[in-house]
Amino acid sequence: MATALGRPARPVLACGEVRTCLLPSSHALDGRAAAQLLRLRADEPVLVSERPIMYALSPEVLTGVDCRLPTSNGADIRAVGTVIARAALTGGRVLQAGAYFGAPATGPETRRPWGHYLVRPGLVEPVGKLPEQATAEGVLRGPGRGELDLGMISEGLLSRLMRHPLLDRTVPLKSRRTDLRWVARRGPADEGPSLERFALGEDGLRTVELRLPEAVPAAAAAGLCEDLALHDWLLTTVVHLVTRGGLALPAVDHLLHLWMPRSHVEPVLSPLWDVLEHSPGFSRQWQNLVQRIRDQLAVQTVRLLQHRSDTTSASAK
Repeated sequence: MATALGRPARPVLACGEVRTCLLPSSHALDGRAAAQLLRLRADEPVLVSERPIMYALSPEVLTGVDCRLPTSNGADIRAVGTVIARAALTGGRVLQAGAYFGAPATGPETRRPWGHYLVRPGLVEPVGKLPEQATAEGVLRGPGRGELDLGMISEGLLSRLMRHPLLDRTVPLKSRRTDLRWVARRGPADEGPSLERFALGEDGLRTVELRLPEAVPAAAAAGLCEDLALHDWLLTTVVHLVTRGGLALPAVDHLLHLWMPRSHVEPVLSPLWDVLEHSPGFSRQWQNLVQRIRDQLAVQTVRLLQHRSDTTSASAK
């Protein structure tokens, strides 16, 4: 990837947003059906893997943008380029749609023809200088009117997939969507990747701040954040099922086997999961939930057997 002057256009900031939800289908899709669902382009295949769990990743699609960037200080920064969107399906059950882009420190002083931007997929160039910190904070805060809205692009892709004729729009359990916004800033060349912050907000919003070496592409950061969003959604959904006091059986049938952190994360970023395992302790909380569900099912089984025994005794009399 190069600028018009032949110099590499090095992104100093990557930003993205991921929407996660339960697939509206009464049954889980197998690999072939998942490939049909996620076939966003005729010229690129859907990547499907069956191990350690069925996982399908769509081809990337581009959205051209020419608008202001979100900024925390109100700076009016016009940016032009293309945003990458893609979707993933895990275990035939959990659907995700996300959008992301990278931005260099500086861009052309004037807008270039579209051909300049189309050969730089996933790069959104500011007209002039990029206010890196203010843009990162603005993306995490959310866009204002007329600003680049990654959530709208993600939601548009998700809505498109939800209308697919493969889906019967029947869900086996109640759940809510979650939304994860992320930014990744470039760190010093001699430092490894770091997860600076993971925060839970209101209305299902999560925010993630990363610091990554220059060699780590935005696509790898997007993959990590999709994995974080997937497991956060699983945890949130199962917590809701358990604390609601209803039957835990739907979680056993449809969700418990999906917990496999790092399965589809680039090896260089896999260690960042250790931060979440230490605090707040994702897998530790998950295992506690699993044990609680098992205890609930054990109690329900004992009660059922006792009821049958009492019924049999009463009939014998």
